[in-house]
Amino acid sequence: MEKKYKILVTGANGQLGNELRFLAPQYPDCQFYFTDVEELNIIKSGAAEEYVKSHPVDFIVNCAAYTAVDRAETDQDNAFLINTVAVDYLADAAKAINACLIHISTDYVFDGTKNTPYGEEDAAIPETVYGDTKYEGEKLLLYSDINYLVIRTSWLYSSFGNNFVKTMIKLGNEKESLGVVYDQVGTPTYARDLARVILEIIPKVEINPDDPFQEIYHYTNEGVASWFDFACEIFRQKEIKCKVNPITTEQFPKPAKRPHFSVLSKAKIKRDFDLTVPHWVDSLKDMLHEI
Repeated sequence: MEKKYKILVTGANGQLGNELRFLAPQYPDCQFYFTDVEELNIIKSGAAEEYVKSHPVDFIVNCAAYTAVDRAETDQDNAFLINTVAVDYLADAAKAINACLIHISTDYVFDGTKNTPYGEEDAAIPETVYGDTKYEGEKLLLYSDINYLVIRTSWLYSSFGNNFVKTMIKLGNEKESLGVVYDQVGTPTYARDLARVILEIIPKVEINPDDPFQEIYHYTNEGVASWFDFACEIFRQKEIKCKVNPITTEQFPKPAKRPHFSVLSKAKIKRDFDLTVPHWVDSLKDMLHEI
């Protein structure tokens, strides 16, 4: 990067935020401000704007999210505050200093009824509180006049935090057999790959207050899998002997409805930023080396 970019990261203690922090030393020309609720309460009116006025940045990367999909069904107010209201406050902050907001969203904005990959132009039809609050956050940007990128992703995992990979390893080492859903299909995404893409995109985005950069992109790893496939591959790579049995969504009911098909098309982001995207099996191998 020729220019020295200043980057504010919110939700820095989550999976993606931690991966950005891990990669930060590889980008010495960038100055990072890593914040979580202790340093910056993004659901407090005016807090983000006040922060960026004293710490001017070029980009705000919003990794903060209410991601407890099932709990959101009965905790709608908090999900709305973090996934919707906070985005509005961050947009105000970005506008105040002419920064670009990179906002991370989700495959849950779709209903999962397609059988071909979802493109950015496909209609968003969320069917959960989590998906609805994330989509409402997106719409606030859609109708704004700021520079922004929305990046939707799916099935995120990392060596940081709690996620499906770590849960499967724990259960696989405790049990002789395990039932895992086979009729929900998507793409596992290594958070470090997404973090690296964000940092590679930044110097390619031209911030222009008169003609703002406003785009939605999809990013996951390459390939397609069910949760059953994902679990089998985790056990294969870790040489865990636990038997994985395929079960249906109906056999494993949860409060929030899961999309049966949430594969996202990456054609647009690959074209616009000349990206090569690793396959999920290869990225899983990289992550497992970390732990």
